[in-house]
Amino acid sequence: MISFRTLFACGLMTALMGLPGLANAADNYPQRVIKLIVPFPPGGGTDMFGRVVAEKLTNEFGWNIVVENRPGAGGNIGVDAAVKSAPNGYTIVLGQTSNLAINPTLYPNLPYDPLKDLTPIVLVAASPIVLAVGADSQYKSLADVVAASREKPESVSLGFSGNGTVSHLAGAFMQSTGDIKFMMVPYKGASFAITDLMGNRIDMYMSSVPTLLGSIQDKKLRALGVTSSKRVGVLPDVPTLGETKDFQGYEAITWFGLLAPSGTPQPIIAKINDAVNKVLDDESVVKKLEAEGSIVLGGTSEQFKQRLASDTELWAKIIRDAGVKLN
Repeated sequence: MISFRTLFACGLMTALMGLPGLANAADNYPQRVIKLIVPFPPGGGTDMFGRVVAEKLTNEFGWNIVVENRPGAGGNIGVDAAVKSAPNGYTIVLGQTSNLAINPTLYPNLPYDPLKDLTPIVLVAASPIVLAVGADSQYKSLADVVAASREKPESVSLGFSGNGTVSHLAGAFMQSTGDIKFMMVPYKGASFAITDLMGNRIDMYMSSVPTLLGSIQDKKLRALGVTSSKRVGVLPDVPTLGETKDFQGYEAITWFGLLAPSGTPQPIIAKINDAVNKVLDDESVVKKLEAEGSIVLGGTSEQFKQRLASDTELWAKIIRDAGVKLN
């Protein structure tokens, strides 16, 4: 009869023997194609970040990475596909603020829990939101907007693309931080809103820096502020909202990061993290992303995990306070 002590010793030995296997798996990783799920259509900002990283990892390290676009439901379909994949490092996903930190509150029946079902690998980049007005707008500064809004609430209209988007919630966050009230005007896309903004049919519009950068540089629009904690390199003269007295401490950005299904071996997570951080240190990558108005991030897996948790709480409060609901 085998004693409990013998069984315990055998189990311990098996576990210890398995540890080198995990290390070897990371040492030999990757041995086949890595699928990078981008949960949005080709051509957008998320797709651009994914392809820049994939191309550089292929060129620098010889990794074979295939980008697979899986759009739908605000990014939920692609993320859910990653969650349901084998946790072996050969399926990763490029998530962002909306489908990881915002959608868990907006969608009551979300099929995944980002904090439990995914392991953060590394933050890639962030895209601030820019608040813009028409070139000949009466509003020359954030102070002008605040003064008009306080004198007559909802007299200043703010356009944004889609209910529940980061730009929508960034506008709601502006209202609560600055103790002001806008007339909120949702659009189906940026092109219609920009046309209305240039024609002074709306007073302001919030969207990502890459979306509005060309019109701002061509002086068809004027930027009043950006939502990042630091000024954006391509718009050095545009203040952050947080550096003004009415919006101190304000920050609302869209970040993008790589994640793997929960249970993916930590040595593999660490190896991908190290490789991507080296890619993000490359001068050509930095220049390309910054030229688009983005901020290069990087960092540790733990830092990404903390950012995801804190932003989930932040956006949940903003959504509750603003009473935002999807139809």
